Amino acid sequence: MAGRRPGRRAWTIAAAVAALAVGTAPAAAAAPAAAARAAAGPRAAAARPGPVISPITEFSRCAGQNAEVEQAADPVRGYVYEEWMGCRNRIGFAASADGGRHFGRPVVLPGSAGAWDPAVTVAPDGTVYAAFMNSTKHHTFPVVEASFDHGRTFPQVRQIVARHRNNWGDRDFIAAAPDGTLYLTWDYGPSAKAVTFICGKGGSCAFATGDLNVVVQKSTDGGKTWGPIVHVSPGFPASGGDSAPLLIEPGGRIDLEYQGYHITSKTTYTMTPAHSYFTSSLDGGKSWSAPARLGPSRLTMSLAEWWIDGDISADAAGNLYATWDTQHAGRDIGWLSYSTDHGRTWSALRRVTPDTDNATHIVQVAGGRASTAYIGWLADSSPHGYALYLRPFSIKKGWLSGPVRVSRRFGKRSVWPGDTFGISMAPPGHWHPRGGWPRVIVSWGSAVSPQPHPDSEDFSAIVAFPPAPR
Repeated sequence: MAGRRPGRRAWTIAAAVAALAVGTAPAAAAAPAAAARAAAGPRAAAARPGPVISPITEFSRCAGQNAEVEQAADPVRGYVYEEWMGCRNRIGFAASADGGRHFGRPVVLPGSAGAWDPAVTVAPDGTVYAAFMNSTKHHTFPVVEASFDHGRTFPQVRQIVARHRNNWGDRDFIAAAPDGTLYLTWDYGPSAKAVTFICGKGGSCAFATGDLNVVVQKSTDGGKTWGPIVHVSPGFPASGGDSAPLLIEPGGRIDLEYQGYHITSKTTYTMTPAHSYFTSSLDGGKSWSAPARLGPSRLTMSLAEWWIDGDISADAAGNLYATWDTQHAGRDIGWLSYSTDHGRTWSALRRVTPDTDNATHIVQVAGGRASTAYIGWLADSSPHGYALYLRPFSIKKGWLSGPVRVSRRFGKRSVWPGDTFGISMAPPGHWHPRGGWPRVIVSWGSAVSPQPHPDSEDFSAIVAFPPAPR
């Protein structure tokens, strides 16, 4: 059932909530607001109005735990799509036809019982491709399903099964090129037995050992058939690579960020903490550039880090933005780096997260107008639990505000919110109170119910930011 239609009054109320995050505030919020103004700079704090936040929508609306949401927006047709783990241990899917203001009734993707790691993209012709991981007795593999009616049904289902039996597989990502070619990255290892895990309380699992490798496959016929596995991270079968979000530039260049552990034994597959790497392909994924480490060698990702670490996006001018977080000296910090030359060189690191603690920080990014990006993070840095934060960045001006808390209720730390959240530029053409302002749509999981043992549910909101100064 659709929620209350958000009119001007609802958005105005949300603007007051936004003000508590970055503008003037009552005494209870005065310190965070002051920190936000200081982070943005005195001139920005004095001159720039705060963002406006829409009413928050719960779109998962199916039984059981709902978490780990991924999102895609169709800028031509105005649709927003959400895919997540839930609906009694399956993969849920919901669509919005009005830019994310309302969502239809969720559907469960065919053949998704026991599945994990959702991923979603929209092709130029409007076809929606929803992916996830699943397994049988002897294989673990990605599944890609296609919808030709804006997510109402998914009649085309393809299991992309490797030839090698008893393999290991994990986190998939999918992207559509301007010519409609589909690219699918996933984590692949020849032997599932080589992979061992570190599982934390209140989170998912990380890898202690394993034959981890980033691979890519592509489809040139709308996902009906898929080409062979191509190795992306060098050193197969012991490259240490996993979790590889990607984007396709207008000219067809593929840009990819991945997490790379350092394998210390090619027989036991032990490894040391990871770094974030960038690589690209100019020939449709057949070959890949030498990986470039992002950030200094001292900043690493712990083996016990359980969330999906790393994201990449591009703005309207083609500038690239990479985000990730690291654990060093008892502190977990989110980072941003950008490239103005298609990844040949990268900027000095910009610190994203202001807190100084060892909290979880799941950091992701959406490129906006030229030279602008919006960085979000889901974190349990507050003593109240998980919240989603958002912050605009300009290559020319730096941070345009302090952190804006989008979620209004905190999620319980003891309940897994998922390893990812959704973030996209909202499709143009739909009314909102600040007509000329760029809008970001975000989605996240959190257990916010006051019940003693709540499940996580998935929520979304639209945030309108004032345009970046020239």
